[in-house]
Amino acid sequence: MKWCRLNCLYCRTLPALSRPLANILHHKTKGNPLFVKQVMLELYKQRLLYPSLSRRRWRWRWVWEADKILDMKIPENVATFITNSFDRLPFEVVSALVILSCFGASADISLMEVLEREIAPLDEAVAHSVLGKRNGEFYFMHDKLQEAAYSKMKPEERCLHHNRYGLALGFVAARERDDRVLLTAVSQINHGDRTQSLMKSKL
Repeated sequence: MKWCRLNCLYCRTLPALSRPLANILHHKTKGNPLFVKQVMLELYKQRLLYPSLSRRRWRWRWVWEADKILDMKIPENVATFITNSFDRLPFEVVSALVILSCFGASADISLMEVLEREIAPLDEAVAHSVLGKRNGEFYFMHDKLQEAAYSKMKPEERCLHHNRYGLALGFVAARERDDRVLLTAVSQINHGDRTQSLMKSKL
């Protein structure tokens, strides 16, 4: 994203004094839109970017700590930055992401409901820009995020979860005669078997 477009983004989001912040963040993120969004969220969480009431006009405006933002250490790529922020998410959100990661880069919302999983934590992950949501499915915003969630499980836990989800979905597929759910069930069981075989090969 070019500097002028980045500044327009800040003008819409932060109406006052956008140019200095655009200069700083364009330098730090090289204009990557996803990176910019993540960094702005992090600045807000760290209280380096916050709303303040202007007494002259008696209206709210955004202010930021320019020197502290300049000194803020940011990884060179968005994947590392997002992955580092993963552990600061609420426990229930991380737990939901771990479950979702068993299905790969994306999964239908209906599958989560079949497994009787709460959707609210995944919606919260969308608010944190860890997940996206479209056409009835949740998807990880970056491959590294799915890898980070999946790595939270030990190999034996992965095997257990894949087999558990596969069996649960298999029962649903048989009852509903749903080929799509059946294919997902088979895929989960196969993942569990491969994980188990890999564990045995390392013994």
